[in-house]
Amino acid sequence: MDLFDVLSLIGGLALFLFGMNTLSAALEKLAGGKLEKLLEKMTSNPIKGVLLGAGVTAVIQSSSATTVMLVGFVNSGIMKLRQVIGVIMGANIGTTMTAWLLSLTALDGDNIFIQLLKPSSFTPILAIIGTGLIMFSKSDKKHNIATILLGFAVLMFGMDAMSDAVSGLKDVPEFGELMIAFSNPILGVIAGAVLTAIIQSSSASVGILQALATSTGAVTHGTALPILLGQNIGTCVTALISSIGANKSAKRVAIVHLLFNVLGTVVFLALFYLLNAFLHFQFLDMPLEGTSIPIIHTAFNVLATLLFLPFTKQIEKLACLVIRDNPNEEEGEMPMLDERLLKTPSVAIEQCRNVAIRMAKLTRKTIFQSLDILGNYDQKKSMEVVENENTIDIYEDKIGSYLLKISSKDLSEHDSKLVSKLLHTIGDLERISDHAVNVVEAAEEMYQKKIKFSDEASQEIDVIKNAVSEILDKAIEAFINSDIALAKQVEPLEDVIDELRTDLKSRHIERLRLGKCTIELGFILSDLLTNLERVSDHCSNIAVCMIQVKENNMDTHEYMTELKRSDDSEFVDALNGYKKRYTLPVSENA
Repeated sequence: MDLFDVLSLIGGLALFLFGMNTLSAALEKLAGGKLEKLLEKMTSNPIKGVLLGAGVTAVIQSSSATTVMLVGFVNSGIMKLRQVIGVIMGANIGTTMTAWLLSLTALDGDNIFIQLLKPSSFTPILAIIGTGLIMFSKSDKKHNIATILLGFAVLMFGMDAMSDAVSGLKDVPEFGELMIAFSNPILGVIAGAVLTAIIQSSSASVGILQALATSTGAVTHGTALPILLGQNIGTCVTALISSIGANKSAKRVAIVHLLFNVLGTVVFLALFYLLNAFLHFQFLDMPLEGTSIPIIHTAFNVLATLLFLPFTKQIEKLACLVIRDNPNEEEGEMPMLDERLLKTPSVAIEQCRNVAIRMAKLTRKTIFQSLDILGNYDQKKSMEVVENENTIDIYEDKIGSYLLKISSKDLSEHDSKLVSKLLHTIGDLERISDHAVNVVEAAEEMYQKKIKFSDEASQEIDVIKNAVSEILDKAIEAFINSDIALAKQVEPLEDVIDELRTDLKSRHIERLRLGKCTIELGFILSDLLTNLERVSDHCSNIAVCMIQVKENNMDTHEYMTELKRSDDSEFVDALNGYKKRYTLPVSENA
């Protein structure tokens, strides 16, 4: 094996890693926020966790990515440690899919069906299809599918390059001696762990082992077994690095991953070599066959999962013993959004939406409190409204900054629109909270000056307060539940609130003319009506933005113009219904 073979090996490994990362990223993008929703649905049922962990990892082709996501979820408080233990076990099973795909390179035979299953036969076809989709299709979904096909083709091309580069090692006596040395369980485990830790990919290290096995014939079952188990330990390094700077619960996720693989390796090797001492397995000295690596890889992970699954509580306690709670140390404030999730943008966007929902609920509570204070001033409640508004400002700042980081990633068209919608929505929510503070300030001014509205004016204000309460409730609920039908009920109510504001101003002017109201109260009423009407405007913005994203139309002005020009019976019926519900009492001046 000369210098050029070494360069070919490094180049093949580079292509393999690039193809794997491209494939994984495209699969994540195609899956969208469904990954996050699936993982969030974990219950206390460990079996369900194993199945979903295996499924998600098989889809994104990376147990490290799944584990890093879990670290982020636990760090953000989305999931508990006990929920993720089963998912981690399932992730180890799911990652064996890569080994099965790579085993296709070892297929041999003259049968046409076997020839078609060989990567050298079908990867060029996949590459041609992928290239064609990218060149001639504008669909974002088809572009993701094309990237998956091309990523897989590059991965397999890198695998072939590695196999060709190491084929000369079969004639090197020193290589055979090295492989015999690795049949020592301890050396084999260390070699597999170190290699995987260095290249940060168990899939790549499995690929290298597969290339050595198929090209040299010098890798026996006895050599491969401890190396493969060591690779499972080495892949834990990614999660351990990711947990640096996280809270204790998140660090324990990485420790659970490490404990599961280390304990599994120790138990598996101890039992296996104990049995071998009595049964003398003949296959240990036999060279690896095409499917030997995926069979060993899958058997270990499935057996380890079956062994440890009943002991998830004990594993949790062991992780807590490794990462102990310090009663004298205060845990830092749990971050609302975790930087680790940025590696999977669709998951990060869904998490942003979850935090934005918390922001929306707090905004609704704040407005309702301010409207209550307007009729019955309470200093304690007034201070709470101001504190809530400050918290909402923090929400907007953190979510907005996080969304900007997401927008710099390679996003699908759908995800890009979701980012835009969330940015607009959190801006409207923050402005609504500002108006809540303005309402409280008006109530405080009236309380300090010992002035109040007449009974007639108070009854009229109650009507618009009730209308604003309803429009806010509809807009927030529509956003929380992604309910487009409910969002479409917002705009007609916003029109009614605009009319109420106009009518209330006219009535106030008439009372001023008759000397039934003071100019000072007039200024307060004018500001109050402006703030209430602005709240309804922002509710309209939230609802319209949701509808636009759904209908793939981002021109707000055009949408609003078309809506009010058209004879939409649903809109007209809702408008008339709201007008009847929010009718002002008959004026004494009429």
